[in-house]
Amino acid sequence: MTAAISRKASPAKSLVGARGTKPRSSVHPLRTRHAIVAPALRIGDGASAAVFNAARMRGPIARDVIAQVTSLSIATVNRQVTALLEAGLLRERADLAASGAIGRPRVPVEVNHEPYLTLGVHIGVKTTSIVATDLLGRTLDVVETPTPRGAAGPALASLAGSARRYLARWHRRRPLWVGVAIGGAVDGKTGHVDHSRLGWTQAPVGPVLADALGMPVSVAAHVDAMAGAELLLGMRRFATPATTSLYVYARETVGYALVIGGGVHSPVSGPGTIANLPAQSELLGGTGQLESTVSDEAVLNAARRLGIVADGPSASVAHVLRAAREGSEAAQELLAERARVLGQAVALLRDLLNPDDLVVGGQAFTEYPEAMAEMEAAFAARSVMPARDIRVSAFGNRVQEAGAGIVSLGSLYTDPLSAMRRAASSARVLATPEASA
Repeated sequence: MTAAISRKASPAKSLVGARGTKPRSSVHPLRTRHAIVAPALRIGDGASAAVFNAARMRGPIARDVIAQVTSLSIATVNRQVTALLEAGLLRERADLAASGAIGRPRVPVEVNHEPYLTLGVHIGVKTTSIVATDLLGRTLDVVETPTPRGAAGPALASLAGSARRYLARWHRRRPLWVGVAIGGAVDGKTGHVDHSRLGWTQAPVGPVLADALGMPVSVAAHVDAMAGAELLLGMRRFATPATTSLYVYARETVGYALVIGGGVHSPVSGPGTIANLPAQSELLGGTGQLESTVSDEAVLNAARRLGIVADGPSASVAHVLRAAREGSEAAQELLAERARVLGQAVALLRDLLNPDDLVVGGQAFTEYPEAMAEMEAAFAARSVMPARDIRVSAFGNRVQEAGAGIVSLGSLYTDPLSAMRRAASSARVLATPEASA
């Protein structure tokens, strides 16, 4: 499990509202042709990926140890290490070589993370997070801004301007890739998104960011991205591709993702939905469906109705959490009821899909761990399958930034040499006079 290096969570007003930035009427074909890349949320099966991931997870590491943990021949490991060194993705640590060791094969290598970063963007219904991540998957910095409202064109132009200004801060690191995690129906091949909550139809999320930033851009459904973060960043050991995993998310929206065969299962038509699963709660209200019953908005509406928080736009779920921790029985019962409904929904999904591993994430689970016992009890009572442990996301309340981060890193982890070539190609296209016209 990786930890953040630093975090700036306060809204960055200087990054919002790109006044004076005119949205471009078209996307340059040369630039975007090279830049939109389907998200890679899977364990790479090539030799270069195996060597790079061994260095990422266990480095500094000697070549013979890489051969042991990857089951590759030492000749293959030597070739891949040489190629990764030349690409700038690995570096040698001669200072850590064993005393008396002779020859470069005995010199440990590690990921050369200091010269680079990738940019993750999580576009939520209310808040957008812009995340700088290093090649080890660690968050270098994150800022949060309100998600621009209104038509997709001006909103995306504003977000692209925010991302461009944010990147301008990083003078000593070369940005390689942009990853976007967003709700709705995502076409990973084109980077277009349908998002009913934002009112966007065929919004060119990927092309707009590629045009503005001049880097490869991958766009993924946000719950798929979070499941990918658990798979590729949250693991403490080499994952077993045969293992299946179910990831269930809840906050303002609800969703799920499946990991099958070492990769996040992403149907061509987009992810399925659990928003309409049956869910009943007199206390929470709702329409009898899961999302309208357990979302942050539903909890807040119920809290207003019960007098836990004052009516008005300034109230938030954070006020409900604070009331519960200050001893409000009504607030405690409300959050426990949300946990109960979620536990029943997770049990229904588990019984239907019967995964080997079960993970829950999102602030509906992680912001109030005091209610996890109620969630687990409801899960156990509702499930008809043998007992199964529920694992909480390795990223806690950072799950959105981790999801965006892994979308920006996925191609590098899956095929590092090809990803570096693509990043260099996009940079060359950006530098041509035709691309800047």
